[in-house]
Amino acid sequence: MRAVCQRVSEARVTVDGEVTGEIGAGLVVLLGIERDDESRDAAQLARKVAQLRIFEDERGRFARSLLDTAGSALVVSQFTLVAETRKGNRPSFTNAAPPEQAEPLYEAFCTALAAEGPPVETGVFGARMAVALVNDGPVTIVLD
Repeated sequence: MRAVCQRVSEARVTVDGEVTGEIGAGLVVLLGIERDDESRDAAQLARKVAQLRIFEDERGRFARSLLDTAGSALVVSQFTLVAETRKGNRPSFTNAAPPEQAEPLYEAFCTALAAEGPPVETGVFGARMAVALVNDGPVTIVLD
């Protein structure tokens, strides 16, 4: 399981022009799920995302987490994050979990993240989505 976390001051995801999830300050989490991932992986990654210290404190140091800032999370499924590109220029998605496996793990991640404390908004699993965000500084972290 892999997550790309982007710190934002606001973000929203739309499907067919309709907003399906929207947050103020917090994190946009693009989530890729692999074939060998399990529900315990979702819970561990959710905990790590909630506790990831990438927000600045009063001294400008990365010392605060999503929980410390009372921020929200916008979680969007993104199977392309698990692309394999070692052999040539065409990405292979054979390591990506099939939808019938990935969707329950996506839901498990969202549930586990919400259980950690932050409000969680989502996109629509498997849909073609557009994500609009306003960056809150140049902070993007990849977790896997």
